[in-house]
Amino acid sequence: MASTPNSRWIQVETNDGSFDAYLSLPPAGKQANGPGIVLVQEIFGVNEHIRSVADQYAADGYVVLAPDIFWRNAPRVELGYAGADMEQALTLRKATDVEAAISDIAATVKVLRAETNGGKVAAVGYCFGGLLSYLSAARGLVDAAVPYYGGGIHANLQEAPALSVPAQFHFGALDAHITLDHVAQIRAAVAGKPNTEVFVYEKADHGFNCWARASYHQPSAALAHGRALTFLSQHLS
Repeated sequence: MASTPNSRWIQVETNDGSFDAYLSLPPAGKQANGPGIVLVQEIFGVNEHIRSVADQYAADGYVVLAPDIFWRNAPRVELGYAGADMEQALTLRKATDVEAAISDIAATVKVLRAETNGGKVAAVGYCFGGLLSYLSAARGLVDAAVPYYGGGIHANLQEAPALSVPAQFHFGALDAHITLDHVAQIRAAVAGKPNTEVFVYEKADHGFNCWARASYHQPSAALAHGRALTFLSQHLS
């Protein structure tokens, strides 16, 4: 269900089917044609939190499109963060082909560029979506990327040399899934690349941006969002 008068679900066509994506637009008359953000979900689907984040960025003046990455196995699934929902989320992640997901993001970018009359597009992603946003940037699908605690980025640093668009990475120092050693590897892999930043939040854990999770850390989330907005305004204008 759309959560604002300016948001709705639309369909994105691919070579092997179509999937739903949540479109959120800026307030009427406020840069309604762009720039754009592909907002890439965590492993919990395009759930209420991800839709709220899309609406947040739309209120900041961006045209936001959040693709349903799990559509092949569980269309429009919405999961919570513990118990059986967590188990289902992990199962869906394992069942998801990363290359197919990247292809879906490419299709989403195509739709978003049309929606924004050819405007620039960034990928902003969280957890699994952070990995996908990084890979999308490394493969030149988007004009910029903001990966939050992207799980698996450190295992895909062979793609880092191809990263030629601005990228801003966010990590929590208390994250047991993405350790500070992993962050150090990522920092070294992107060192020297122009317009690339790596931020670590000392009191933040994995998922610190998600206000629906126990790990939500408001000071870190607010600081990261401000940094992301500054970054996007610089590189999507």
